[in-house]
Amino acid sequence: MFRLKAALRSGKTLPARWRAILLAPAALVGLLVADAALANGRTAVVPKRIIYPGEEIQAGQLEVVEVTNPNIVKGFAESISDVSGLITKRTLLPGRVILVSALREPFVVNRGSTVQMVFDNGSLVIRANGTPLQDAAVGELIRIRNKDSGVIVSGTVMADGTVHVVAK
Repeated sequence: MFRLKAALRSGKTLPARWRAILLAPAALVGLLVADAALANGRTAVVPKRIIYPGEEIQAGQLEVVEVTNPNIVKGFAESISDVSGLITKRTLLPGRVILVSALREPFVVNRGSTVQMVFDNGSLVIRANGTPLQDAAVGELIRIRNKDSGVIVSGTVMADGTVHVVAK
Protein backbone atom coordinates (compact mmCIF):
# COMPACT_ATOMS: atom_id res chain seq x y z
CA MET A 1 0.00 0.00 0.00
CA PHE A 2 2.91 2.34 0.78
CA ARG A 3 4.32 1.91 -2.73
CA LEU A 4 0.91 2.65 -4.25
CA LYS A 5 0.54 5.97 -2.35
CA ALA A 6 4.10 6.96 -3.23
CA ALA A 7 3.48 6.19 -6.90
CA LEU A 8 0.27 8.23 -6.90
CA ARG A 9 2.04 11.24 -5.30
CA SER A 10 4.96 11.15 -7.73
CA GLY A 11 2.66 11.16 -10.79
CA LYS A 12 4.02 7.93 -12.21
CA THR A 13 1.73 5.58 -14.08
CA LEU A 14 0.47 2.63 -12.10
CA PRO A 15 1.17 -0.98 -13.00
CA ALA A 16 -1.69 -2.67 -14.85
CA ARG A 17 -2.66 -4.96 -11.98
CA TRP A 18 -2.95 -2.00 -9.56
CA ARG A 19 -5.08 -0.05 -12.04
CA ALA A 20 -7.41 -3.05 -12.37
CA ILE A 21 -7.74 -3.33 -8.59
CA LEU A 22 -8.38 0.38 -8.14
CA LEU A 23 -10.88 0.68 -11.02
CA ALA A 24 -12.91 -2.46 -10.23
CA PRO A 25 -14.95 -0.86 -7.39
CA ALA A 26 -15.65 2.18 -9.55
CA ALA A 27 -16.90 -0.06 -12.35
CA LEU A 28 -19.21 -1.92 -9.96
CA VAL A 29 -20.63 1.34 -8.65
CA GLY A 30 -21.21 2.45 -12.25
CA LEU A 31 -23.10 -0.76 -13.01
CA LEU A 32 -25.27 -0.38 -9.92
CA VAL A 33 -26.11 3.22 -10.82
CA ALA A 34 -26.95 2.20 -14.41
CA ASP A 35 -29.16 -0.65 -13.13
CA ALA A 36 -31.00 1.72 -10.78
CA ALA A 37 -31.53 4.17 -13.64
CA LEU A 38 -33.05 1.43 -15.78
CA ALA A 39 -35.35 0.34 -12.96
CA ASN A 40 -36.43 3.93 -12.35
CA GLY A 41 -37.16 4.44 -16.07
CA ARG A 42 -40.04 1.93 -16.00
CA THR A 43 -43.57 3.21 -15.93
CA ALA A 44 -46.93 1.66 -15.15
CA VAL A 45 -50.50 2.62 -15.93
CA VAL A 46 -52.87 3.00 -12.97
CA PRO A 47 -56.54 4.04 -12.82
CA LYS A 48 -57.53 7.38 -11.29
CA ARG A 49 -60.87 5.95 -10.12
CA ILE A 50 -62.48 2.54 -9.65
CA ILE A 51 -63.16 0.86 -13.01
CA TYR A 52 -65.74 -1.93 -12.82
CA PRO A 53 -65.83 -5.19 -14.85
CA GLY A 54 -67.28 -4.75 -18.32
CA GLU A 55 -66.35 -1.06 -18.59
CA GLU A 56 -64.38 0.19 -21.56
CA ILE A 57 -61.15 1.87 -20.47
CA GLN A 58 -60.75 5.47 -21.60
CA ALA A 59 -57.45 7.37 -21.59
CA GLY A 60 -58.90 10.03 -19.25
CA GLN A 61 -59.43 7.42 -16.52
CA LEU A 62 -55.73 6.54 -16.39
CA GLU A 63 -52.42 8.01 -15.38
CA VAL A 64 -48.81 6.91 -15.89
CA VAL A 65 -46.65 6.54 -12.79
CA GLU A 66 -43.02 5.61 -12.22
CA VAL A 67 -42.35 2.09 -10.97
CA THR A 68 -40.40 2.20 -7.71
CA ASN A 69 -40.90 -1.38 -6.51
CA PRO A 70 -38.21 -3.67 -7.99
CA ASN A 71 -40.26 -6.77 -7.05
CA ILE A 72 -43.43 -5.74 -8.88
CA VAL A 73 -45.36 -8.51 -10.61
CA LYS A 74 -44.71 -8.95 -14.34
CA GLY A 75 -47.39 -8.47 -16.99
CA PHE A 76 -48.61 -4.98 -16.12
CA ALA A 77 -49.47 -2.30 -18.66
CA GLU A 78 -46.68 0.22 -19.23
CA SER A 79 -48.39 2.78 -21.48
CA ILE A 80 -51.90 4.13 -21.85
CA SER A 81 -52.06 3.10 -25.51
CA ASP A 82 -51.65 -0.55 -24.40
CA VAL A 83 -54.98 -0.52 -22.53
CA SER A 84 -57.08 2.25 -24.04
CA GLY A 85 -60.24 0.87 -25.66
CA LEU A 86 -60.03 -2.53 -23.94
CA ILE A 87 -62.69 -3.95 -21.60
CA THR A 88 -62.00 -4.92 -17.98
CA LYS A 89 -62.62 -8.44 -16.70
CA ARG A 90 -62.07 -7.45 -13.03
CA THR A 91 -62.47 -4.41 -10.84
CA LEU A 92 -59.47 -2.09 -11.21
CA LEU A 93 -58.58 -0.05 -8.14
CA PRO A 94 -57.06 3.45 -8.14
CA GLY A 95 -53.29 3.54 -7.72
CA ARG A 96 -52.85 -0.18 -8.50
CA VAL A 97 -51.13 -1.41 -11.66
CA ILE A 98 -53.32 -2.82 -14.42
CA LEU A 99 -52.47 -6.39 -15.36
CA VAL A 100 -52.86 -7.09 -19.05
CA SER A 101 -54.49 -10.44 -18.15
CA ALA A 102 -57.37 -8.49 -16.53
CA LEU A 103 -58.35 -6.97 -19.90
CA ARG A 104 -59.99 -8.25 -23.07
CA GLU A 105 -60.82 -7.00 -26.53
CA PRO A 106 -64.35 -5.58 -26.97
CA PHE A 107 -66.98 -7.94 -28.32
CA VAL A 108 -67.77 -7.58 -32.03
CA VAL A 109 -70.71 -9.98 -31.88
CA ASN A 110 -73.28 -9.94 -29.07
CA ARG A 111 -75.46 -12.88 -28.07
CA GLY A 112 -79.03 -12.60 -29.37
CA SER A 113 -78.30 -10.00 -32.06
CA THR A 114 -78.64 -10.64 -35.78
CA VAL A 115 -75.44 -11.14 -37.76
CA GLN A 116 -74.64 -12.37 -41.23
CA MET A 117 -73.26 -15.90 -41.59
CA VAL A 118 -71.01 -16.59 -44.56
CA PHE A 119 -70.04 -19.99 -45.95
CA ASP A 120 -67.28 -19.68 -48.57
CA ASN A 121 -66.07 -22.76 -50.45
CA GLY A 122 -64.26 -21.58 -53.58
CA SER A 123 -66.86 -20.44 -56.10
CA LEU A 124 -69.77 -21.29 -53.76
CA VAL A 125 -70.68 -18.49 -51.33
CA ILE A 126 -73.77 -18.79 -49.13
CA ARG A 127 -74.99 -15.93 -46.92
CA ALA A 128 -77.72 -16.14 -44.29
CA ASN A 129 -78.84 -14.36 -41.15
CA GLY A 130 -78.05 -15.94 -37.83
CA THR A 131 -78.25 -15.40 -34.09
CA PRO A 132 -75.05 -15.85 -32.08
CA LEU A 133 -75.43 -18.01 -28.98
CA GLN A 134 -72.59 -16.21 -27.16
CA ASP A 135 -70.63 -12.96 -27.11
CA ALA A 136 -67.36 -13.00 -29.04
CA ALA A 137 -64.39 -10.88 -30.09
CA VAL A 138 -62.60 -11.01 -33.44
CA GLY A 139 -61.08 -14.42 -34.21
CA GLU A 140 -63.11 -16.43 -31.70
CA LEU A 141 -64.97 -19.59 -32.68
CA ILE A 142 -68.64 -19.40 -31.68
CA ARG A 143 -71.90 -21.29 -32.16
CA ILE A 144 -74.59 -19.55 -34.19
CA ARG A 145 -78.21 -20.46 -35.01
CA ASN A 146 -79.46 -20.05 -38.58
CA LYS A 147 -82.61 -17.87 -38.38
CA ASP A 148 -84.33 -19.60 -41.30
CA SER A 149 -83.66 -23.29 -40.56
CA GLY A 150 -82.85 -23.25 -36.83
CA VAL A 151 -79.69 -25.29 -37.43
CA ILE A 152 -76.79 -24.50 -35.09
CA VAL A 153 -73.37 -24.21 -36.74
CA SER A 154 -69.94 -23.03 -35.66
CA GLY A 155 -68.03 -20.13 -37.16
CA THR A 156 -65.22 -17.66 -36.70
CA VAL A 157 -66.00 -14.01 -35.95
CA MET A 158 -64.47 -11.59 -38.46
CA ALA A 159 -63.53 -7.92 -37.94
CA ASP A 160 -66.48 -6.69 -40.03
CA GLY A 161 -68.98 -8.45 -37.70
CA THR A 162 -69.75 -11.40 -39.97
CA VAL A 163 -69.31 -15.01 -38.93
CA HIS A 164 -67.51 -17.33 -41.37
CA VAL A 165 -69.04 -20.76 -40.98
CA VAL A 166 -66.68 -23.73 -40.87
CA ALA A 167 -67.43 -26.91 -42.85
CA LYS A 168 -67.95 -30.14 -40.92
